[in-house]
Amino acid sequence: MTTAPEITPQEQARLDELYAAFDAAHMMPLWTQIGGLMPTSPRPDSVPFLWRWSTLLPLAEKAGELVPVGRGGERRAIALANPGLPGTPYATPTLWAAIQYLGPREEAPAHRHTQTAFRFVVEGEGVWTNVEGDPVAMRRGDLLLTPGMHFHEHHNTTDHPMAWIDGLDIPLVRTIDAGFFEFGPDVLATKETPAASRNERLWGHPGLTPVGAPTPKASPLMAYRWEHTDAALTAQLELEREGHPGVVEPGHAVVRFTNPATAGDCLSTMRCEMHRLRSGTSTAPTRTAGSSVWQVFEGSGVVTVGDERYEVGRGDLFCVPSWAGLAFDADTGLDAFCYSDAPVLEALGLARTAREDHS
Repeated sequence: MTTAPEITPQEQARLDELYAAFDAAHMMPLWTQIGGLMPTSPRPDSVPFLWRWSTLLPLAEKAGELVPVGRGGERRAIALANPGLPGTPYATPTLWAAIQYLGPREEAPAHRHTQTAFRFVVEGEGVWTNVEGDPVAMRRGDLLLTPGMHFHEHHNTTDHPMAWIDGLDIPLVRTIDAGFFEFGPDVLATKETPAASRNERLWGHPGLTPVGAPTPKASPLMAYRWEHTDAALTAQLELEREGHPGVVEPGHAVVRFTNPATAGDCLSTMRCEMHRLRSGTSTAPTRTAGSSVWQVFEGSGVVTVGDERYEVGRGDLFCVPSWAGLAFDADTGLDAFCYSDAPVLEALGLARTAREDHS
């Protein structure tokens, strides 16, 4: 590495004048910024963080007592705010996560927006979300999709409240200034409560594509049911015990939620997966370019994110910043739902993963 020549006082004065001229012209020279603009590896502003379900749910219940649902606020959704991104309601620079709470017999009115959304249910049932007028039941373990610019509304048919997790690409869409929002009708499109929505009846048959149906850009399937997810994860671990391939590493089964029309990711900007760790399993530490948010669905264990180590249990959420190491140690077995910005990074040619040897 060469040593920079000494600068004379006269040269420094001229440089100071040049930098002042840059400032006045709203310019910044690369040679003073390159370390931050082009680091040797990602330096995320977001930090690893854990949100306990035991904290989130009581606060959502309190909001249910004090904050109405209706036009203006639209949803009783409380965002998870990363301490490394002060002043923003973002879990990571690309991902939004919130707990949404709907009281007994409440209705959340219809709207639509550019931002892509999903709901994941860790407990409860009795709420239907109408997506483009198609009533979709929400139950424990289900992943429910709301692709961008689809009108959607929620209604609770029971005498007890229900809470779930919302995931959206709000920070990403905000960063690229691509967001649009529209109100829908004030009256619910339907109050029907079928066990299976129309989209499930048409698209929810494994390996079978309806030939006569149009192929939309977004996934036409709005509901991924827990019974199917559970069966797939169970089968992977059974096959592993029998000596057959299927798991991503010993004791670690993963399924990805895909678009049945294209076999790609179920959402264009977010990847959704469910992980199952057999009791006593430890995973290899992994680093991934791009960020993710996780929610423990069942079981318990220890998760290490970067330099942080968390004991986690049912309902707990945590975020993984870009290129932070991630590893699990499952105590009694652990199921965890995960979503990430992986489809965006892959589409832009920016995806990268490093896996440490775990022999």
